[in-house]
Formats: sequence, C-alpha cells, structure tokens
Amino acid sequence: MTAPTPSPARRALISVTDKTGVVELGRGLAALGFEVISTGGTHALLTREGVAAREVADVTRSPEMLDGRVKTLHPAIHGGILARRDLPEHMRQLGERGIGPIDLVVVNLYAFENAAAKPDFSVEQVIEEIDIGGPTLLRAAAKNHADVLVVVDPADYAPILAALGVGAPIPLERRRALALKVFQHTARYDAAISTWLAKQVAPLPPSIGGQEPLPESLSLSVPRHEALRYGENPHQAAAVYRDADPPQASLVGAGQLGGKELSFNNLLDADSALGLALDLRSVSNRPVAVYVKHNNPCGVATQPTLADAIRVAREVDAVSAFGAVIALTAEVDMAAAEVLGETFVEVIVAPSFAPDALASLQKKKNLRLLALGTLGAPEVRGLELRRVRGGWLAQQADVRASVAEELAGARTVTRRAPTAEELAALAFTWVVAKHVRSNAIVFGHSDRVVAVGAGQMSRVDSVALCRSKGGDRLKGAVVASDAFFPFRDGVDLLAEAGATAIVQPGGSIRDEEVIRAADDRELAMIFTGVRHFRH
Repeated sequence: MTAPTPSPARRALISVTDKTGVVELGRGLAALGFEVISTGGTHALLTREGVAAREVADVTRSPEMLDGRVKTLHPAIHGGILARRDLPEHMRQLGERGIGPIDLVVVNLYAFENAAAKPDFSVEQVIEEIDIGGPTLLRAAAKNHADVLVVVDPADYAPILAALGVGAPIPLERRRALALKVFQHTARYDAAISTWLAKQVAPLPPSIGGQEPLPESLSLSVPRHEALRYGENPHQAAAVYRDADPPQASLVGAGQLGGKELSFNNLLDADSALGLALDLRSVSNRPVAVYVKHNNPCGVATQPTLADAIRVAREVDAVSAFGAVIALTAEVDMAAAEVLGETFVEVIVAPSFAPDALASLQKKKNLRLLALGTLGAPEVRGLELRRVRGGWLAQQADVRASVAEELAGARTVTRRAPTAEELAALAFTWVVAKHVRSNAIVFGHSDRVVAVGAGQMSRVDSVALCRSKGGDRLKGAVVASDAFFPFRDGVDLLAEAGATAIVQPGGSIRDEEVIRAADDRELAMIFTGVRHFRH
C-alpha cells in the first residue's frame, strides 16, 4: 500500500483547552510531515505523548508573559497566519523577518461559560477565563482561509487529517465552511461574555413597572443542539438551539429515555407543560400533573400521589388528554406508569423514572420519555424573543412576583370576601390562568382544574367554552381570569355556571359594573392588579 502523499502545508499551530483528540491529531500531522507548533499545556501533552512539537516561545523568541496573557500575540505567529501566499510582497516581508508561513491553525478557547456558571468563582476569576489569544488566532486564520486551514471543533480533526493525507489541495469551499464555523464559534463566545458582563454592570434607572430597561442590542448567537424531525408542519425544517447557561430543569438538556425523535410541536407543548408544573410548586408541595394540548393546559391536578394527580388531571378533559404532552413534578413510579399507560400520550416529562416504571413505559415505542433530573430552584427566565417581519420583539419573562406575593397584595372588592378554601382554590387557578392563551378563563379547586377556556376572541366565549366542557362540574368551583372583564355579562355567566369566587386583575372602566354583578350574585371577587396575558 502506497503511503499518503503529504499535503503541501508544512506548519501547524495547535493551542487547545479541550484536549480531546489532540494527541492523535498531532501524531497524524507529524506523520504527514508537518512541523507542529504549540503552547503551554498543549505542548506539554504532545511532547509527553511522543509527538515532536516546538513551543510558541521558541518561534517568537519571546517567552510567555503576564501570567500567560501574552503568548501568541506576536508578528512571528500572526504574520505567518495572515500573509497572503499569492502576494509576492507579503512573502518577501516574511522572508526579510525570518517568519515562516503557518498553514494550519487548530484552536479552541478557554472554557469561559463553565467558569461563569460556577457560583464560587469571583468576577476576577471569571475575567481571567476570557480568552484573548485564542479568538485572535482563530479570526486571523479564518480571515485568511484561502491559504490557511482553521479548525475549532475536535470533531473535524479526523476528516481534516484524511483530507490532508490525500495530497490534493483542500477545496476553497471546504476552507470557507471551516472559516464560517470559526466565526460562528467566536460570535457565541463573545455573546456569552457580553451577557455575563451585563449582569455585573450596575443596573440603569428603572423603566416601566420598576424593571430594568432592555439592552441596547441583542446577541442571538447560540449553538445548534440538534435537528428536529420537522417544524410545525412536515414541510418545515426545524432545529433546537441550546442556551449557554440553561436552567436545571432544561428540556434541551433532558435525557431522552424512550420514543421516537422529538418534533418542534412536542418541545413547544413540553415547555408549556413544564412551565406550569414548575409554577404550581409555589402553591402545592404535592405531586403535580399537567396535560397540555396545542400549547394550552387541558388537565391540571395536584394530589397526595403522582398516580392520583395523573388520573385526576386526565379526567378534566379526557378527550383532549388523548395525544397530549404531560409534565410531572415527581419521579414516575410503577403506580404512576400504570395510569399513564391507560391513555395514548406523545411525551412525558418528569424529574426521573423508577427502573420498573421506565421498563414498562419503554414498551410503548413511540412514547417519548424525557428525564430532567433535579427540578432545581424556581426558574428566572431572561428575555423572551419573537420574530416579526423585519425585526424582533423582546420582553422580560412573566416572572413579576410569586403567586403568594400577588395574592397578598390583592384586595377584596365585593361585599363577601373569599373563604380560606376559596382563597386556596383561587391561588391554584390563578397560576394556571397565567399559562393559558388569552382570553383565559379557568374554573378549578385547590387541587385541580375543572375546565379551561383558552384562546377565544372574547372573554364571554371563553366562559361559554368552559360551560360546554365542564357542565355541572363547574358548580362550587372558583374562577381565574387573566385580564379584566370589560362588561358584567361574563360575571353573570360565571355565576350561572355555578362559580362562587373570582380572581382577576381589575382595571376596566366598568369595574364598578362588574363588581355590582358579583355582589348581585353573591360572589366573592378579588383584584390582583396584575395582568397575565399570554398571546
């Protein structure tokens, strides 16, 4: 067998934080006739493993300084990278200064995001993890990609070695694709730094509602986590992208333990279900089950056992529960798995699955099982973004206050105040209403939803939808409305359906008329002063 012809490239600079595959890469390059130049820890590893390598300081004739802050920032390195081989003047200047061209740059960066995520790291320690030389090397090589191969991803080591071994020039299209990967990588890196640094800057004067104003610019560079089966419809391509610092209960980081690939709609519904389940922990320390269909909750309950919570939530709207996505706040045991197995569902999201329960549910080949691990502390989400034609809408997440704080600040506006039992039920339904598409009307008790009216064009229509779904079960329930009632007709209909108490923001120009309607019907009603629209 004929040995591969070495590539015309002869000098490679390697400086990596992630050492995955770097020894094999160094050996492969050396076998192809490359002179390997490397820095600090990379050089120590390569030489320890028998790979011949020169230190950068030997090339620059200048030792590292400032505790390693200055290593590769030198004309002997950057001249060798940035010189255009097709310009005789560039090559003449290299020759005059005794600088050799560098034909391959392999760099990955200090693990800034890992450092920033460590709660015990000081600001000064995190700042030391901001890489300067690495991004400079990458950007220089990516700019001159017509002459310099640049590799930032260890997954590209083996393919590049194979391509170099063939002996033919690497096509410009491939060089350009590697350069693009570099600029995307450095953009994400810079975005992570700017996002972290923004949190260290003293807040500006408050704007609407006492909240901090939104940033002057947005950095949206986030890495693709994986492609999805398709988007909202099969003809739409889709992918999921991963935050640099995801919360503990992260759908993107969840372990999929069974079922086929996730779709765009699966993840949207799973996020809605999980968000409501996590919020309900503020009003219940018992297991919670949330059924979501088309981004709206169709069954919600909290009970002493997870199996009971699942059963009660499903019975809220058994028809809609078929093919739903479920979020749970406790480990799925065998009793819960048996109840779950009684109805077809698309996705189950839970902290964990007991071994026997997992084995039972995995028999359903199409059932997607997502294990979150710990649910962690209540999530404080950052900006929410939506695309509009020609730009983006950005808003802070709807995490203004806890339910307890909102209801503690609520005022009774009717002659009759809610009973303790009604207050507990109002707290439960108020949380649920926050997660229902407007106009939202939610009938419920302190441990379950009875009916949900979602996404209607008028509040009266949402009430009517609840009545059609709940029937006689609405009698004795309380009601949460995500926004005010513009007229008394909605309250009259709630009373006719059997509601006993209402929680709503208030703020209508006809509030007095609405309050009179509640008094006429002997309902208790409280105003929170907080609206929770969800469009």
